[in-house]
Amino acid sequence: MKSRSTLYWLLCGFIIAASACSHKLDLSPVSSISDNNYWQTPEQVDAFVAGVHIAFRNNTSAFQYLGEMRADIFGTDPGSSSAFTGEATQGVERLWTNTLDMDNAGVNNFGNFYFNINQINLLIEKLNSINMVSDATRQYYLGVAYGMRAYYYFHLYRSWGDVIIQTTPTSSIDISALAKPASSADSVMQLIKSDIEHSLSSYGNDYSFKNQKSYWSKPATLMLKAEVYLWTSYRGGGSADATAALNVLNEIQTNVPSLRLLPDFSNVFASGNKGNDEMIFVIRNQLNESTLPFASTFFAQTSNLSNFYDSTENRKFSVTTDNWGGLLRAPVEIASFRRFKDSDSRKRASIQPGYTRVNNNYQIAGAFVSKFKGEQNAGVRAYTNDYPIYRYADLLLLKAEAKIMLGQDPANEINLVRQRAYGAGYVPVVNGYPNQPVDSNPLEAILMERYLEFIFEGKRWYDLRRAGDNYVFKYTNILPSESYKLLWPIDRNTLTNNTALRQTPGYPVF
Repeated sequence: MKSRSTLYWLLCGFIIAASACSHKLDLSPVSSISDNNYWQTPEQVDAFVAGVHIAFRNNTSAFQYLGEMRADIFGTDPGSSSAFTGEATQGVERLWTNTLDMDNAGVNNFGNFYFNINQINLLIEKLNSINMVSDATRQYYLGVAYGMRAYYYFHLYRSWGDVIIQTTPTSSIDISALAKPASSADSVMQLIKSDIEHSLSSYGNDYSFKNQKSYWSKPATLMLKAEVYLWTSYRGGGSADATAALNVLNEIQTNVPSLRLLPDFSNVFASGNKGNDEMIFVIRNQLNESTLPFASTFFAQTSNLSNFYDSTENRKFSVTTDNWGGLLRAPVEIASFRRFKDSDSRKRASIQPGYTRVNNNYQIAGAFVSKFKGEQNAGVRAYTNDYPIYRYADLLLLKAEAKIMLGQDPANEINLVRQRAYGAGYVPVVNGYPNQPVDSNPLEAILMERYLEFIFEGKRWYDLRRAGDNYVFKYTNILPSESYKLLWPIDRNTLTNNTALRQTPGYPVF
């Protein structure tokens, strides 16, 4: 992948990107590169596709916030008004307390997704008109474009319901500033499913990965299709849609036999193990290029953490070796940490607890994310972990969920995940499905297993939403009388810029 700065300014040179660089709609491009003189060589097309993936990476925080932050993971513990190490939450708590409104919307301007949607629209238009790339390259890149656009719209659909549909490129990439109304959620879903099929037909029989799985691929589109059709299977699609989801997951297993669970859960996310056999599609981070953007919110401040203890190592945290370097705005609830059994390797690999010690007795004080530990660089921690969008464990548990919807036995897929989690301590009659208490309700078993497996990967809120409103009411602080909160409010600035938009029903009208 080319350098981030080079591609950023390259993209800003297009007429459609003028406002992304300046945040104004009336400025001319800052680069001499224009739409008319750019699309001349295969290298330029490759660079644009790389830029689309860089813009996708810029949405990492929005994907995380929309997919997880309103669920039952984060929060301050009873009796505390701040993170356990002393940092203030500074408004981030509105996400997990579900007290959002147009002035505190949690995610503004639809996550800034429309910038890249517009880039993708341009890519599709150009790929259908230029002739300097091979047909195989054209088709692969069309597969990328339609798949990524469907992925963006699936986020928009699940978060806001009715949203603006834009499938042609425009010289104004700030869709919020267009006087254009939202389309119905049903129309958005139709577009999602149509784009998925366009993506799959474009890829044909090409199941290959590029750039260590940091480029969208046919397996990524198939994973998205499984997610989408499982979602609609709960909403009128029934067994037909559940069968469609199961079929595409089987297709991935058949055509990409290299995919597998890694033996060591923590090694899945290691900075030095990029593009490993478990990953299907990731957002790439790299030393001296990019790091996880939510690090400062999810990780503890080094100087404050040094007041606490790591009970497993019987030591006080060190400023030198435990230099997390964050400003913990989103602490993990102690209850989230305690949901894991001590024998589950995912517990300590995902969450770092901090303890106080009195008379050699440890008492847990709080917890924060540890899944994305990053790497040490010249004594400074850099959060260079890839951020997984889809991995093989996700395939297995989506497959188990589809089987449950179809009245089939999900034991094989669930137990593959559990066996890896418990390692040498795995005892089928104790840990295996259907022998845990939660297994008496198969869907609850899936939800719990996905919670333990994918915590901090932006999936929990969407998992609860997919399963149905009652699961959101059960596991979050949203009441049945507040069902409008299942969707997100539109921020005031977006409503001001686009007078054709209307606030999400239930929230105060602008």
